[in-house]
Amino acid sequence: MQNTEEIYKKYSTTVYKYLFCLTQNKDISEELTQETFAQAVADIKKFRGECKLSVWLCQIAKHLWYKELKKSKKSENVSFEEVKDTVLYDESFEETICEKEQKLKLFKDMQKLDEKSREVMYLRMIGNLSYEEIGEILGKTGNWARVTFYRAKQKIREENENEK
Repeated sequence: MQNTEEIYKKYSTTVYKYLFCLTQNKDISEELTQETFAQAVADIKKFRGECKLSVWLCQIAKHLWYKELKKSKKSENVSFEEVKDTVLYDESFEETICEKEQKLKLFKDMQKLDEKSREVMYLRMIGNLSYEEIGEILGKTGNWARVTFYRAKQKIREENENEK
């Protein structure tokens, strides 16, 4: 087994990117990355080697994020100041609102997908990860991630066409 410092150097970026995809927050991602490695060091005896170490670390990270969500119970309300700051000056307000509505619709549609498909889409679209990186995180191949992403995208497209 590698020492703790080597493991951290090798996998901290992967864990951070994964958490950033989930949280969309740099500070929370950094904090949870640290917590992930602290918990991994404490629970290293539980690692049975049945999966890659990066997969195990990302699973710890995901559980810590879920725990954080439950603890904080973040509100869905957005203040006027937050919305005002996101409006770009070279776009009209209406275009910005339409774009936000489209994103909201996409994320709602993604919630209808199975967990693995949803995770692949988040990692690809938000995290800008390659299919190989996604496959490594989820303990699958890059080709599996590519096919899963394509099928999820097709399913959303078909559902949207059926709604029209």
